[in-house]
Amino acid sequence: MNALHQHDRKTNEVWERLALVTDPELDEPVTELGFVERVTVDHVDGVDIVFRLPTYWCSANFAFLMADDMRRAVSSLPWVREARPQLRDHMVAEEINRGVREGRSFGEALKDFASGGSLDDLREKFRRKAFERRQEVMILALRGLGYEDPAICRMSLSAFDAINFDSEEVARQKPRYRELLVERRLADLPADPAFVTYDGAPIKRHEMASYLQRLRGVRINMEFNSSLCRGLLAVALSRAGRGSRGADASSVRRLRQWLRRAVFRIACNEQAFRGACVRSR
Repeated sequence: MNALHQHDRKTNEVWERLALVTDPELDEPVTELGFVERVTVDHVDGVDIVFRLPTYWCSANFAFLMADDMRRAVSSLPWVREARPQLRDHMVAEEINRGVREGRSFGEALKDFASGGSLDDLREKFRRKAFERRQEVMILALRGLGYEDPAICRMSLSAFDAINFDSEEVARQKPRYRELLVERRLADLPADPAFVTYDGAPIKRHEMASYLQRLRGVRINMEFNSSLCRGLLAVALSRAGRGSRGADASSVRRLRQWLRRAVFRIACNEQAFRGACVRSR
Protein backbone atom coordinates (compact mmCIF):
# COMPACT_ATOMS: atom_id res chain seq x y z
CA MET A 1 0.00 0.00 0.00
CA ASN A 2 1.55 3.32 -1.02
CA ALA A 3 1.82 6.29 1.32
CA LEU A 4 -1.11 8.18 -0.22
CA HIS A 5 -3.51 5.25 0.06
CA GLN A 6 -2.40 4.58 3.62
CA HIS A 7 -2.98 8.22 4.54
CA ASP A 8 -6.48 8.12 3.02
CA ARG A 9 -7.24 4.91 4.90
CA LYS A 10 -6.17 6.46 8.19
CA THR A 11 -8.22 9.59 7.54
CA ASN A 12 -11.30 7.46 6.81
CA GLU A 13 -10.74 5.51 10.02
CA VAL A 14 -10.69 8.76 11.99
CA TRP A 15 -13.97 9.87 10.43
CA GLU A 16 -15.50 6.49 11.28
CA ARG A 17 -14.51 6.90 14.93
CA LEU A 18 -15.82 10.46 15.02
CA ALA A 19 -19.16 9.20 13.71
CA LEU A 20 -19.50 7.33 17.02
CA VAL A 21 -19.29 10.58 19.00
CA THR A 22 -22.64 12.23 19.65
CA ASP A 23 -23.78 15.61 20.81
CA PRO A 24 -24.77 14.68 24.39
CA GLU A 25 -27.97 16.69 24.33
CA LEU A 26 -29.16 15.72 20.85
CA ASP A 27 -27.99 12.07 20.59
CA GLU A 28 -26.88 12.67 17.01
CA PRO A 29 -23.37 12.03 15.63
CA VAL A 30 -21.22 15.15 15.51
CA THR A 31 -20.36 14.25 11.92
CA GLU A 32 -24.00 14.19 10.82
CA LEU A 33 -24.67 17.46 12.63
CA GLY A 34 -21.88 19.05 10.61
CA PHE A 35 -19.80 20.04 13.64
CA VAL A 36 -16.54 18.52 12.38
CA GLU A 37 -14.95 20.71 9.73
CA ARG A 38 -11.62 19.10 9.07
CA VAL A 39 -9.49 16.07 9.94
CA THR A 40 -5.73 16.07 9.34
CA VAL A 41 -3.32 13.18 9.90
CA ASP A 42 0.32 14.30 10.07
CA HIS A 43 3.46 12.35 9.15
CA VAL A 44 3.95 11.03 12.70
CA ASP A 45 0.31 9.86 13.08
CA GLY A 46 -0.87 12.81 15.10
CA VAL A 47 -4.50 13.71 14.33
CA ASP A 48 -5.95 17.22 14.36
CA ILE A 49 -9.74 17.51 14.50
CA VAL A 50 -11.17 20.96 13.86
CA PHE A 51 -14.77 21.38 14.95
CA ARG A 52 -17.20 24.21 15.42
CA LEU A 53 -20.47 24.43 17.38
CA PRO A 54 -23.59 26.34 16.27
CA THR A 55 -22.97 29.43 18.40
CA TYR A 56 -20.18 31.23 20.25
CA TRP A 57 -21.99 30.66 23.56
CA CYS A 58 -22.93 26.96 23.29
CA SER A 59 -22.81 25.30 26.70
CA ALA A 60 -19.20 24.96 27.88
CA ASN A 61 -19.80 21.58 29.52
CA PHE A 62 -21.37 20.14 26.34
CA ALA A 63 -18.46 21.48 24.29
CA PHE A 64 -15.95 19.95 26.68
CA LEU A 65 -17.75 16.59 26.60
CA MET A 66 -17.69 16.47 22.81
CA ALA A 67 -14.02 17.49 22.60
CA ASP A 68 -13.04 14.87 25.19
CA ASP A 69 -15.16 12.18 23.51
CA MET A 70 -13.52 12.96 20.17
CA ARG A 71 -10.09 12.63 21.72
CA ARG A 72 -10.98 9.30 23.32
CA ALA A 73 -12.63 7.88 20.20
CA VAL A 74 -9.76 8.76 17.88
CA SER A 75 -7.08 7.80 20.41
CA SER A 76 -8.54 4.28 20.49
CA LEU A 77 -7.17 3.68 16.98
CA PRO A 78 -3.95 1.67 17.51
CA TRP A 79 -1.83 3.74 15.13
CA VAL A 80 -2.77 7.18 16.52
CA ARG A 81 0.01 8.77 18.55
CA GLU A 82 -2.00 11.80 19.65
CA ALA A 83 -5.51 13.09 18.99
CA ARG A 84 -5.91 16.87 19.16
CA PRO A 85 -9.48 18.22 19.00
CA GLN A 86 -9.53 21.94 18.26
CA LEU A 87 -12.74 23.81 19.03
CA ARG A 88 -13.09 27.05 17.06
CA ASP A 89 -15.16 30.20 17.54
CA HIS A 90 -16.35 29.47 21.08
CA MET A 91 -16.23 31.69 24.14
CA VAL A 92 -13.97 29.26 26.05
CA ALA A 93 -12.36 27.44 23.13
CA GLU A 94 -8.85 28.13 24.41
CA GLU A 95 -9.59 26.72 27.87
CA ILE A 96 -11.37 23.65 26.48
CA ASN A 97 -8.66 22.88 23.93
CA ARG A 98 -5.91 23.22 26.51
CA GLY A 99 -7.80 21.23 29.13
CA VAL A 100 -8.56 18.32 26.82
CA ARG A 101 -5.00 18.33 25.44
CA GLU A 102 -3.53 18.21 28.95
CA GLY A 103 -5.97 15.59 30.23
CA ARG A 104 -7.62 17.88 32.77
CA SER A 105 -11.08 17.39 34.18
CA PHE A 106 -13.79 19.88 33.28
CA GLY A 107 -13.56 21.38 36.76
CA GLU A 108 -9.84 21.91 36.41
CA ALA A 109 -10.04 23.32 32.90
CA LEU A 110 -12.98 25.67 33.47
CA LYS A 111 -13.29 26.44 37.15
CA ASP A 112 -15.73 29.29 36.55
CA PHE A 113 -18.18 26.98 34.75
CA ALA A 114 -18.08 23.90 36.98
CA SER A 115 -19.32 23.29 40.50
CA GLY A 116 -17.38 20.02 40.65
CA GLY A 117 -14.56 18.25 38.95
CA SER A 118 -16.49 15.57 37.08
CA LEU A 119 -19.02 15.46 34.28
CA ASP A 120 -20.13 11.92 35.07
CA ASP A 121 -23.55 13.06 36.27
CA LEU A 122 -24.08 15.06 33.10
CA ARG A 123 -23.01 12.11 30.94
CA GLU A 124 -25.47 9.89 32.79
CA LYS A 125 -28.31 12.36 32.34
CA PHE A 126 -27.87 12.47 28.59
CA ARG A 127 -27.26 8.74 28.32
CA ARG A 128 -30.71 8.29 29.85
CA LYS A 129 -32.25 10.69 27.33
CA ALA A 130 -30.51 8.88 24.46
CA PHE A 131 -31.79 5.53 25.70
CA GLU A 132 -35.35 6.78 26.00
CA ARG A 133 -35.34 8.43 22.60
CA ARG A 134 -34.00 5.29 20.89
CA GLN A 135 -36.41 3.09 22.81
CA GLU A 136 -39.43 5.13 21.72
CA VAL A 137 -38.38 4.73 18.08
CA MET A 138 -38.27 0.95 18.51
CA ILE A 139 -41.59 0.66 20.36
CA LEU A 140 -43.42 2.78 17.80
CA ALA A 141 -41.83 0.79 14.98
CA LEU A 142 -42.99 -2.47 16.53
CA ARG A 143 -46.49 -1.08 16.94
CA GLY A 144 -46.38 -0.09 13.29
CA LEU A 145 -45.59 -3.73 12.41
CA GLY A 146 -48.68 -4.84 14.30
CA TYR A 147 -47.19 -5.89 17.63
CA GLU A 148 -49.51 -5.37 20.60
CA ASP A 149 -48.22 -3.74 23.78
CA PRO A 150 -48.26 -6.98 25.85
CA ALA A 151 -46.08 -8.65 23.21
CA ILE A 152 -43.65 -5.73 23.21
CA CYS A 153 -43.44 -5.70 27.01
CA ARG A 154 -42.52 -9.38 27.16
CA MET A 155 -40.38 -9.48 23.99
CA SER A 156 -36.99 -11.16 24.53
CA LEU A 157 -33.70 -9.86 23.24
CA SER A 158 -33.40 -12.73 20.78
CA ALA A 159 -36.89 -12.07 19.40
CA PHE A 160 -36.04 -8.39 19.04
CA ASP A 161 -32.81 -9.23 17.24
CA ALA A 162 -34.70 -11.37 14.72
CA ILE A 163 -36.98 -8.54 13.57
CA ASN A 164 -36.06 -6.64 10.41
CA PHE A 165 -37.24 -3.08 9.86
CA ASP A 166 -37.69 -1.47 6.45
CA SER A 167 -37.39 2.10 7.68
CA GLU A 168 -33.85 3.44 7.33
CA GLU A 169 -34.12 5.49 10.53
CA VAL A 170 -35.51 2.56 12.56
CA ALA A 171 -32.82 0.25 11.18
CA ARG A 172 -30.22 2.84 12.22
CA GLN A 173 -31.60 3.16 15.74
CA LYS A 174 -32.00 -0.57 16.40
CA PRO A 175 -28.29 -1.34 17.04
CA ARG A 176 -27.90 1.97 18.87
CA TYR A 177 -30.72 1.03 21.25
CA ARG A 178 -29.33 -2.48 21.70
CA GLU A 179 -25.88 -1.02 22.42
CA LEU A 180 -27.20 0.92 25.42
CA LEU A 181 -29.18 -2.09 26.64
CA VAL A 182 -26.00 -4.13 26.79
CA GLU A 183 -23.83 -1.28 28.06
CA ARG A 184 -26.11 -0.84 31.08
CA ARG A 185 -26.45 -4.61 31.52
CA LEU A 186 -30.21 -4.33 31.11
CA ALA A 187 -30.14 -7.21 28.64
CA ASP A 188 -27.27 -9.61 28.04
CA LEU A 189 -28.80 -13.04 27.50
CA PRO A 190 -31.14 -14.01 24.63
CA ALA A 191 -34.03 -14.56 27.04
CA ASP A 192 -33.65 -11.16 28.75
CA PRO A 193 -36.49 -8.67 28.08
CA ALA A 194 -35.64 -6.21 25.33
CA PHE A 195 -37.85 -3.45 26.72
CA VAL A 196 -37.36 -2.20 30.26
CA THR A 197 -36.94 1.25 31.76
CA TYR A 198 -33.51 2.87 32.00
CA ASP A 199 -33.41 1.75 35.64
CA GLY A 200 -34.17 -1.85 34.70
CA ALA A 201 -37.80 -1.97 35.79
CA PRO A 202 -40.29 -3.87 33.59
CA ILE A 203 -42.66 -1.83 31.43
CA LYS A 204 -46.20 -2.89 32.25
CA ARG A 205 -48.78 -3.07 29.50
CA HIS A 206 -51.28 -0.80 31.27
CA GLU A 207 -48.54 1.80 31.83
CA MET A 208 -47.36 1.88 28.21
CA ALA A 209 -49.46 4.88 27.16
CA SER A 210 -48.22 7.13 29.96
CA TYR A 211 -44.68 5.81 29.54
CA LEU A 212 -44.69 6.66 25.83
CA GLN A 213 -46.15 10.07 26.58
CA ARG A 214 -43.06 10.86 28.65
CA LEU A 215 -40.72 9.50 25.99
CA ARG A 216 -42.51 11.62 23.41
CA GLY A 217 -41.62 14.74 25.41
CA VAL A 218 -37.96 13.72 25.40
CA ARG A 219 -38.03 13.17 21.64
CA ILE A 220 -39.76 16.43 20.76
CA ASN A 221 -37.28 18.41 22.83
CA MET A 222 -34.29 16.66 21.26
CA GLU A 223 -35.63 16.91 17.69
CA PHE A 224 -36.33 20.61 17.97
CA ASN A 225 -32.95 21.32 19.55
CA SER A 226 -31.28 19.27 16.81
CA SER A 227 -32.97 21.21 14.02
CA LEU A 228 -32.25 24.51 15.73
CA CYS A 229 -28.58 23.60 16.11
CA ARG A 230 -28.34 22.64 12.46
CA GLY A 231 -29.93 25.93 11.46
CA LEU A 232 -27.68 28.00 13.69
CA LEU A 233 -24.63 26.19 12.35
CA ALA A 234 -25.74 26.85 8.77
CA VAL A 235 -26.06 30.53 9.65
CA ALA A 236 -22.61 30.59 11.22
CA LEU A 237 -21.02 28.90 8.21
CA SER A 238 -22.77 31.22 5.77
CA ARG A 239 -21.48 34.22 7.70
CA ALA A 240 -17.97 32.82 7.68
CA GLY A 241 -18.04 32.61 3.88
CA ARG A 242 -19.63 35.98 3.05
CA GLY A 243 -19.39 39.64 3.89
CA SER A 244 -21.09 40.53 7.15
CA ARG A 245 -23.62 42.94 5.59
CA GLY A 246 -24.79 40.52 2.92
CA ALA A 247 -24.81 37.62 5.33
CA ASP A 248 -27.41 39.04 7.69
CA ALA A 249 -30.46 38.77 5.43
CA SER A 250 -29.33 35.43 4.05
CA SER A 251 -28.66 34.09 7.54
CA VAL A 252 -32.09 35.06 8.75
CA ARG A 253 -33.67 33.32 5.76
CA ARG A 254 -31.63 30.19 6.40
CA LEU A 255 -32.61 30.09 10.07
CA ARG A 256 -36.27 30.60 9.26
CA GLN A 257 -36.12 27.75 6.75
CA TRP A 258 -34.53 25.43 9.29
CA LEU A 259 -37.13 26.33 11.93
CA ARG A 260 -40.00 25.72 9.49
CA ARG A 261 -38.53 22.34 8.62
CA ALA A 262 -38.11 21.53 12.30
CA VAL A 263 -41.75 22.29 13.06
CA PHE A 264 -42.86 20.31 9.99
CA ARG A 265 -40.78 17.26 11.00
CA ILE A 266 -42.09 17.36 14.55
CA ALA A 267 -45.67 17.59 13.25
CA CYS A 268 -45.09 14.61 10.95
CA ASN A 269 -43.62 12.60 13.81
CA GLU A 270 -46.61 13.50 15.97
CA GLN A 271 -48.97 12.19 13.31
CA ALA A 272 -46.99 8.95 13.14
CA PHE A 273 -47.07 8.70 16.93
CA ARG A 274 -50.84 9.15 17.08
CA GLY A 275 -51.31 6.64 14.30
CA ALA A 276 -49.26 4.07 16.18
CA CYS A 277 -51.32 4.73 19.31
CA VAL A 278 -54.58 4.22 17.44
CA ARG A 279 -53.35 0.98 15.86
CA SER A 280 -52.34 -0.35 19.28
CA ARG A 281 -55.80 -0.01 20.77
